[in-house]
Amino acid sequence: MAGNSFGTLFRFTTWGESHGPAIGVVVDGVPPRLPLAEPDIQRWLDKRKPGQSRFTTQRREDDLVRILSGVFDGVTTGTPIQLLIENTDQRSKDYRNIADRFRPGHADYTYWKKYGVRDYRGGGRASARETASRVAAGAVARAILGPGITIRGALIQIGPHRIDRDRWDWQAVEENPFWCPDAAMVPVWTDYLDGVRKAGSSAGAVIEVVAGGVPAGLGEPIYDKLDGDLARALMTINAVKGVEIGAGFAAAALRGEENADEMRIRNGRVAFLSNHAGGILGGISTGQDIVVRFAVKPTSSIPTPLRSVDTEGNEVEIATHGRHDPCVGIRAVPVGEAMVACVLADHLLRHRALGGDV
Repeated sequence: MAGNSFGTLFRFTTWGESHGPAIGVVVDGVPPRLPLAEPDIQRWLDKRKPGQSRFTTQRREDDLVRILSGVFDGVTTGTPIQLLIENTDQRSKDYRNIADRFRPGHADYTYWKKYGVRDYRGGGRASARETASRVAAGAVARAILGPGITIRGALIQIGPHRIDRDRWDWQAVEENPFWCPDAAMVPVWTDYLDGVRKAGSSAGAVIEVVAGGVPAGLGEPIYDKLDGDLARALMTINAVKGVEIGAGFAAAALRGEENADEMRIRNGRVAFLSNHAGGILGGISTGQDIVVRFAVKPTSSIPTPLRSVDTEGNEVEIATHGRHDPCVGIRAVPVGEAMVACVLADHLLRHRALGGDV
């Protein structure tokens, strides 16, 4: 199966299936002598792991990471870093009833048409379980970026309910199970998702990721633009159906003078008076915060019966049992952060290779 690797100079390849013995990632292109230990990776995996609230899947995985190569005496060696995460709470029997049936909205049918075989146990490689490997790679990317570049994500919409941006508080993100920056929206989402779960359904979401401290000059025109690579990275996350940078689709409703990010000199440096561009112009970072958002569809695996077909061409009904997120967007927050980190680390190394001073 091709298409399991991402990046140019900073490049990672994920492997493993949802219900196999383990999943993991090989990260290549990491410079030597960077401090790196398992706790540096584990802190980010702990943000993504399942079973942390009633609003995520109750599959119990500790997601403990092991470094198998590429690190010696607490620093990177410049060789490939292999990371292993064991699967410890699989229930493959939950999926036997769909072994020959295709779940609507899932990748079952397309994988079967492409390969002639599919791993029905939780979706195999198409499962959101694969994203743990991305988060591990993102932790390595953060080591390259260093403490001067911050990457923070937040959930800004569940179903039809959006936050009030005037109440945005980054501290609140760490204090509720939704990664919500608007504390007043937490009880609204709680009631909404409780109703969705009881109805045997699921909900979509929108996540925003903000990268601060990114130097100006990262990005490669024309076909390796920074915003293009960010959009591609986020679109590779399971269930993502849309990405926007800065003002995004809202820019279509603005006039030219409203959308333009005017500039002035402040303390001898260029200062932008707004950030509709989301920190990227012409595919190259401006030095402002990079702002990206992505939309996640409702979880496809739900217990409500849906019409489908099977491998023999029969029309059937299918209901998916097992443990699933009523809103997969909640656990997509740290995944989005990780993919942004990987893209920025890649472009930072590419910039340095051209003689850049950051």
